[in-house]
Amino acid sequence: MTEEQKQRLEAQLWKIANELRGKMGADEFRDYILGFIFYKYLSEKQHLFANKLLETEAVKDYTLVTDKDDLEAIKEESLEKLGYFLHPDELFGAITEKGNIKVDEDDEEAKDNFILEDLQSILNSIEQSTMGNESEDDFNKLFEDIDLASTKLGRSPSARNTLIAKVLAHLDAVDFRLDEIESDVLGDAYEYLIAQFASGAGKKAGEFYTPAQVSKILAKIVTMGKGQIKNAYDPACGSGSLLLRIGKEAKVGHFYGQELNRTTYNLCRMNMILHDIHYSRFDIKQEDTLEEPQHEDMEFEAIVANPPFSAQWKGKDNPLNETDDRFSQYGALAPTSKADFAFVQHIIHQLADNGVGAIVLPHGVLFRGAAEGTIREYIIKEQNYLDAVIGLPPNIFYGTSIPACILVLKKCRKHDDDILFIDASADFEKDGNKNKLTNDHVTKIVEAYAKRESVDKYAYAAPLSEIAENDYNLNIPRYVDTFKEEEQIDLDFVAGELIKLENSMAVTDKTIVEFCGQLGIKAPFCTKG
Repeated sequence: MTEEQKQRLEAQLWKIANELRGKMGADEFRDYILGFIFYKYLSEKQHLFANKLLETEAVKDYTLVTDKDDLEAIKEESLEKLGYFLHPDELFGAITEKGNIKVDEDDEEAKDNFILEDLQSILNSIEQSTMGNESEDDFNKLFEDIDLASTKLGRSPSARNTLIAKVLAHLDAVDFRLDEIESDVLGDAYEYLIAQFASGAGKKAGEFYTPAQVSKILAKIVTMGKGQIKNAYDPACGSGSLLLRIGKEAKVGHFYGQELNRTTYNLCRMNMILHDIHYSRFDIKQEDTLEEPQHEDMEFEAIVANPPFSAQWKGKDNPLNETDDRFSQYGALAPTSKADFAFVQHIIHQLADNGVGAIVLPHGVLFRGAAEGTIREYIIKEQNYLDAVIGLPPNIFYGTSIPACILVLKKCRKHDDDILFIDASADFEKDGNKNKLTNDHVTKIVEAYAKRESVDKYAYAAPLSEIAENDYNLNIPRYVDTFKEEEQIDLDFVAGELIKLENSMAVTDKTIVEFCGQLGIKAPFCTKG
């Protein structure tokens, strides 16, 4: 699939998504359209897989299979290989055909059949088909945010049915071409939609999506010099975009993540499957990472995170945190009003000796004192795990305009006598009311990190002794001087220019007086004799 075809697919899906626009908020209609796209993907995947099994049979098209033994054999194979099963009459095309809506008909005149109950039954059936199988946790309540009885879709059941049938018909007309394209093409189109929804979701967007270029920086850093990663982990995984980006930079054995928000947790699991990550290769959990870590006995080779900035957490209010292995050795707990360093400590705890962690945080973590200053000093002085600090431009994240930074963490540092500082805060392009990083900006940051060389007004490897002299304050301007001196003014030259202007004005005044005399009118100013 060419880039042009990919962009056409993205445009088609976004146009269909807007069928629901105006009916509900951006974050709500996101859940419906992404759920329907996911259902269509599962359906087409099932159809292709079943047809492959039927190549040597008399009936070669799965939609025509009626024999119970054949269906049972296909189901058994599907559950093992795909992790789920759809009966022929549960396929996307079948329910769309039953809806009997044509995409070029007017909504008011469409003679549609009622399909909402059947559609809800199919979505439930997909989840139920996995029960008792290894894939059960990955599909459990995956479609729970699709409420087909919601009045936000229409005041009456008939209105809701017409809208949903229309959206399904539009989607059915889009050929996902799963048998022709690379697996990531549809997944990337899905990511594109998530990004589009994020741009219109305001403050909530930061809960589920990290801008693609920021994801690219993190992924390139944690995979640098590696073609293969044993495992990757995100303790605040949102829609999974950061984890999936790692998969574009290196071959990843297994993906692990945890997400607090139930809706976003569902979105992440869908995103994994849509990127053709087999259910046996990912483990996404839904729970509070700081209070109920689900993978705490594991170590990870690559860890990325963009947790909510300065989030509330229980901290000292939970006595167990005082003795928790993640937090107990630092001499202080992160403030209950700012969980930033609690996430840093969590990452350090789960980072493998050969691993790299990269986390996006607000700039306050670099210089705030009290408990955060104590933790920061311990990480640098006692552990020596902080490898780099990267300052990003303001207004590049959804839901906030504040600038952020990236902390790069390693347990076995090659350059263990300094910390690299990169100030990329001035490198961005305007994108509507937001700023964005270009590919060139990303390349510049990654190359500066790899080379660890001093670059005037951009990068500096500060010796640990200098960090200590600054009382472990990591505020980037202390180490990277971006001050631009004003050009010196040549006063003699300026005086000469003023004399020239004065003489020129005198000549002009004289000319005006002469013209006024010829016209017989008084000059507009008095001239010196």
